[in-house]
Amino acid sequence: MLFAVFFAFWRFMEIITLIPTMGMLAWFVHGYVDANMLTPNYILILFIVSVLGLAWALFTLFSYHRSSSNARFVGLVDLGFVGAFIAAVYYLRFITGADCNSVKAGSSYDVTFGIFGSAHISGVDISINKTCAMLKACFAFGIMNAVFFFFTAVLALFHGDKAAVKEKRYVREEHVHHRRRSHSGSHHGGSRRSSHSHHRTYV
Repeated sequence: MLFAVFFAFWRFMEIITLIPTMGMLAWFVHGYVDANMLTPNYILILFIVSVLGLAWALFTLFSYHRSSSNARFVGLVDLGFVGAFIAAVYYLRFITGADCNSVKAGSSYDVTFGIFGSAHISGVDISINKTCAMLKACFAFGIMNAVFFFFTAVLALFHGDKAAVKEKRYVREEHVHHRRRSHSGSHHGGSRRSSHSHHRTYV
């Protein structure tokens, strides 16, 4: 039960962060395609990983029963996505040194407080580079998803080990129970045969 709750929670976190990541990167890819230019690797790699990661997260969330029975496989695939996201953000690492905001002095203005007087305030103009800000957001989401997929991988592998132990125990108990039934059946059959033989001798 706890596995289901934690697994679903982190899957939701992956989906919530991957949807905007995929959307922003799709905007970049569309722009390069319209300009008939090759999409840079630092955008294309993270875009492909985000699309595949989102599809995998949705599939394993909505087919939970199948995922829980193949928990080890799910955990191994999630570990693969951890490595893929690490590689993707590595290609985009240069964006961490970029300054996406610029602040400069703007026009000044007066503010009146009625009978309490007035004040002269210098204005501030803040400009944000949209492209830079979007890439920084994608970079942050990529790091977050590397962590999220690591959590779900650990949960799935841990659950898979427990499921394997339970399955071995169940198979062992079934085998012992089957042997007991076979032994009991042969014992009763022998008793019936001996009583039947005794009855014929008596007659």
